[in-house]
Amino acid sequence: MTTLTLADRLWPSSTLIRNAGLAVLGTMFVAIAAHIALPTLPVPVTMQTLAVLAIGAAFGARLGAATMALYALEGAVGLPVFAPTPDGYPGITGPTAGYIFGFILAAGVVGYFADRGWDRSIPKMLFATLLGAAVLYIPGVIWLSTFVGGFEKAFEYGVAPFWMADAVKAALAALAFPAIWKLLGTQK
Repeated sequence: MTTLTLADRLWPSSTLIRNAGLAVLGTMFVAIAAHIALPTLPVPVTMQTLAVLAIGAAFGARLGAATMALYALEGAVGLPVFAPTPDGYPGITGPTAGYIFGFILAAGVVGYFADRGWDRSIPKMLFATLLGAAVLYIPGVIWLSTFVGGFEKAFEYGVAPFWMADAVKAALAALAFPAIWKLLGTQK
């Protein structure tokens, strides 16, 4: 059963203009989060994961994934939306590209659960956001492995330094969304 997402609750008319506007605002939010970064090699630590999980939860599966696809396209055409990479690689072709495509999957996964009302419960939302955070690592590690000499090194550089921070970001999203719904005074 599909329920209202936060975007549906705050902006009820689902039109092309509304969805396009939300997608652009969402990509701006993720771009700002991308530039809140600690430069580590070969993948920087950013606030992007939190932003991606929040977009999925707020927008739902389809609009959340579409927003992240737009984000990837914006970076591919040269807009400065990706995290600054200390090694100079362009984000869409360099070692971080797999994570960018993982953002699409992560927003879709978290959005799937938000579409079913899981964003109103801290335990359910924590499961959804942790799963979303984990899913984005899959294409990230696969792609990164081609740059660093295999999956073991990709895990060492692309998961091990980040999983704990990403778990905290997932927990923050899991706490925030039920609180927002409570403030809005609706559970529908």
